[in-house]
Amino acid sequence: VQLQASGGGLVQAGGSLRLSCTASGRTFSSYAMGWFRQAPGKEREFVAALSWSGGTTSYADSVKGRFTISRDNAKNTVYLQMNSLKPEDTAVYYCVAGPRLRVGATAYDYWGQGTLVTVSS
Repeated sequence: VQLQASGGGLVQAGGSLRLSCTASGRTFSSYAMGWFRQAPGKEREFVAALSWSGGTTSYADSVKGRFTISRDNAKNTVYLQMNSLKPEDTAVYYCVAGPRLRVGATAYDYWGQGTLVTVSS
């Protein structure tokens, strides 16, 4: 599976962005998908994930109520809608795919190249 993330950019605090991740290769619909992020000088952290069907989701506490993860299996694409962005959301966001929904990074076999999100105060 190859993952291509897009949609990052510069936004003011309180604004919104939608990240997209398009997969190619093996059957996309059989994988759990998710997003991780890594801010400068900080460790990589879990953001959100959803099951292969999209019926089960999981969010980090820091983004609950502000971010929404979704997928369109017909388009081989997973989305991360980010609202009410804060400066502390600034990070490189990575799209991931794996056999099941987990919050640990080691559960995901495939990683995209990352897309930078910068939130100005």
